Amino acid sequence: MKNKSNIPVFLLLLALAFISCKRSGSDKELLFWSSNNAQEITFTRQAIDTWNKEHPAHPIRHQPVPEGQSSEEIILAAVVGKTTPDIYANMWEGSVEMYAKAGVLIPFDTLDGFWDFIRERCSDEVIKESTSADGHIYQIPWKVNPIMTLYNTNVIDNLQIDGLPSTYSKYFEAAKEIKKDKDGDGYVDQWIGYTTVMVIWYQRLFNFYPLYLAASDGGKLIENNRAVFNNEYAIGVFSFLQQLYDSNYFTRQRVAGTQDLFLMEKIYTQFTGPWQIRYLEKFKPDHIEYSFYPMLVPDDHEGPVYTYANPKNLVLFNTCKDPQASWEFIKTMISREGDLKLMEITGQFPRRKSLSEDPYFEEFLKTHPMSRIFAEQVEYIKGVDSHELIVEVFDIISQEYEACVIYHKKTPEKAIADAEKAVNVLLGK
Repeated sequence: MKNKSNIPVFLLLLALAFISCKRSGSDKELLFWSSNNAQEITFTRQAIDTWNKEHPAHPIRHQPVPEGQSSEEIILAAVVGKTTPDIYANMWEGSVEMYAKAGVLIPFDTLDGFWDFIRERCSDEVIKESTSADGHIYQIPWKVNPIMTLYNTNVIDNLQIDGLPSTYSKYFEAAKEIKKDKDGDGYVDQWIGYTTVMVIWYQRLFNFYPLYLAASDGGKLIENNRAVFNNEYAIGVFSFLQQLYDSNYFTRQRVAGTQDLFLMEKIYTQFTGPWQIRYLEKFKPDHIEYSFYPMLVPDDHEGPVYTYANPKNLVLFNTCKDPQASWEFIKTMISREGDLKLMEITGQFPRRKSLSEDPYFEEFLKTHPMSRIFAEQVEYIKGVDSHELIVEVFDIISQEYEACVIYHKKTPEKAIADAEKAVNVLLGK
């Protein structure tokens, strides 16, 4: 994901030219854009084939989102050129409010059968999170990939600590035990974990933000158009991560995309999502065993541990030829049967309440124990706050993260206070 305000004009023009060639179809045919993930393409085509056989009067044509620097840039280009699909199934939750305020999305709550369906599928908390500032719902909560802590069980289970290193202090204990100079050259080359040092805003969704949600029981960054993150939880996360870097328990090196420190056994924990399961099963050496546990929390934390959902949702653009028929199709795609197929084919998870306790999914979760860990976590996840400037908010936090956490140019208290001040200026406060 990229900050949409930085999109070069020529890229928009190229995308518009490409997209305009792809929007053609019959007057009755509905166009569905999915992500271009191979497993998701398979899932989508199966769902559409079934629909088209049973509903020939409302045919749907599938197309993966056109290639570009990011799907977010392609969607923005399509909005500008009025070449959006009827249905889009890869919308990042943080983009919805911007498009809703621009008037280019159709509110689902104006369609027949919406409320009965959504209340059966989603908790009140998720419905509230999905509701825009004007009171309408422009997105259907669909799929999530909760961020959790991957760990090497052979190593972590044999450390001289009591239980898993799931709190800040236990993690420091484990980090001290693991930190090593394996080849004796005076440089540390084995750490407890790694998380990217890149300053790009969306990287904070995979380190600072899930840790903040874990510490704060799913707390907000913005509320009533003001920053509300200048608190003990955000300061604690900055302090925790800063100490990891200062103690050389995490490396400040930028790791090349071709390197996997976990499989190289240079690190033994990692903040990641369920996509890692299939990757590890395909590439890990036989001697490496792994599992997952929730995000790390302060020592005095009690109760369930929240994390970032990494959600992607479904929307209808105002170019949609038949919103009601589109909604009827979506209901079939995200029914219990559709959600089970989503897990089986893609390894991703539906944002459905009581997922791990629903008998319909029991057989799948019984035969996929790693997936059960994530299914149980789905009960305690959050997306991002509904605000059209949420990307800019994360960009401000990311700048302070770099100064404080990575390079220790500021104290955690100063960095969070400066971020709060800058966000409030951004929000006009």
